[in-house]
Amino acid sequence: MALVQDTLATGLSLRQAGQQGAMMSPPKRLARIAGLLYLIVGIFGGFALGYVSPSLYLPGNAAGTAANVLANPGLVRIGVMADLLQATVFVFLGMTLYLLLRHVNKNAATAMVIIVAIATTIMCLDKVFQFAALRVATDASYAAAFGAAGSNALVLLLLDIHYYGYLIAQIFFGLWLVPLGYLAYKSGMFPRALGVVLIAAGAFYLTEVLAAFLAPDLAKQIHPFLIIVPAVAEIWMVVYLLVWGVRTPKPDERARGAGVNATPQQVQASSI
Repeated sequence: MALVQDTLATGLSLRQAGQQGAMMSPPKRLARIAGLLYLIVGIFGGFALGYVSPSLYLPGNAAGTAANVLANPGLVRIGVMADLLQATVFVFLGMTLYLLLRHVNKNAATAMVIIVAIATTIMCLDKVFQFAALRVATDASYAAAFGAAGSNALVLLLLDIHYYGYLIAQIFFGLWLVPLGYLAYKSGMFPRALGVVLIAAGAFYLTEVLAAFLAPDLAKQIHPFLIIVPAVAEIWMVVYLLVWGVRTPKPDERARGAGVNATPQQVQASSI
């Protein structure tokens, strides 16, 4: 009888171990999918924000800005499409991370997805102003109606709105990192330091937005320092997702966890 019980117990243990092993592979797949999506967001968003906008937009210089737009219509179109693509991918990134981390805290994971949706909505609507600036610069009817100086001023105004609209969206680019950092910290699937840095990155994003609206001159001076922590946090997250996926508990850790969660009857049965 004892032999039969031992055999059944061994088979049950093997079955549970197999189920646990099967359950560990989907999180790694989800993590690497999230890493790939995050990388796409970074590449296309960085191109649109770090190259296209500075190549076109000259604050306070209507003639120069209009001339840049008129000389680079293809770049404007590519920049608009790059931002729309990264906004779309950003939504799927949020959904993927929700699936990966919802077991940690469903409310925090839901908040993360809602914030991502708000950010991408603002960003997509904001691209209308950049595309409208291209329309004004390249359509002679605007110059005929407003004059060359008026048309140039309208181009600058539209790109001013685009610039500050992006800053408003940045509020939510920062806020989404807070629940993400919390989930990463609590899950045990990532280094805890990464969770802390992600939360700090969200605070730095928000600080930059406040400075841009309240003290524009100061914002220009501190901008190079404010982007360091967000850059470190997001690059670290992308690399970790792509290279390691997520941490998986060792067999002895799983055994200890099973012991903690076991019922008194299970503990008694395992000791017999």
